[in-house]
Amino acid sequence: MVVSLAVCAQRLFRIVGRSFLAFVLVPETPIADWLDELDDWLGRSKGFFDDRPAIVDFSHVALTQAETLELLAQLRARGLRIIGVEGVDTAWVGPQLGPLPGGSKSTGVIELPDDCGSDRNATAEQADPQPTALLLDGSVRSGQSIVFPNGDITVAGSVASGAELVAGGSIHVYGCLRGRALAGSYGNTHARIFCSSFEAELLAIGGLYKTADLMEPDLRGCAIQARLDGEVLVTTVQS
Repeated sequence: MVVSLAVCAQRLFRIVGRSFLAFVLVPETPIADWLDELDDWLGRSKGFFDDRPAIVDFSHVALTQAETLELLAQLRARGLRIIGVEGVDTAWVGPQLGPLPGGSKSTGVIELPDDCGSDRNATAEQADPQPTALLLDGSVRSGQSIVFPNGDITVAGSVASGAELVAGGSIHVYGCLRGRALAGSYGNTHARIFCSSFEAELLAIGGLYKTADLMEPDLRGCAIQARLDGEVLVTTVQS
C-alpha cells in the first residue's frame, strides 16, 4: 500500500506595526487671532510642517459646520497636511478625516500562518521588548529627522542645522545643538533637553515651543538645560 503524504507549506502574512509623529493643532477663539499666531509661527519656523501629518482638535471651540470647513480650508491653504480631526461631528468633514485611533505604538511583526485546512490557531509572536533609550554614536546631519517615541535620545556628537530630534523622553546632546530638539513629544512635561553648546533653531518640551529669535542671546555657545516651569519653557546655563 502506498501512502501519499501531502506537505502543507506554511505561508506568512506579515502585518507590521509602526508609530509615526503627527502634530495636533488646537484652535482657540477668536479664530482670526489664532490664525494670526499660526502665521507668525510659520513665518519664524519655515518648513516646520512640511510633509508632516497634522490632526485638528476642535474640542476647545464651538464652531458651526461652515466655520469648521472654512478653518480646515485655511489650514490647507497654509500647506498643512490634515489627516484627521477630533472633537467635531465626523459627518461634517467626511469619513476621510475621521478621528484616528490613539495609543499606536510599534508592535513588531505579526505573522499569521495559513492553516491549510488544519485546526491550528493563528498566533502572533510576542514582540521583543522595546528599548527605552536611543544612543546615536556620532553626529546628526542636516536634513535627518530622528524620531524615538519610547524614551530618551542621546547624541554622542553634534546636531547640524536643519536636523531634528523628536523624543518621547529627554534629549542629551554631547556636542553642538544647531537643529531642532523636541522632547516629551507625547505629552511628557517632565522631559528635559541638555546640550554642550547651544545654537538651536527650535526647542520644544511637552508641546511648548521656543524658536531661536525668542531665546536669550547670551545662551549661545553655552552648555544649557531646558525644562518646563508650568507653561513656560525655561533655558538655563549649566556650570
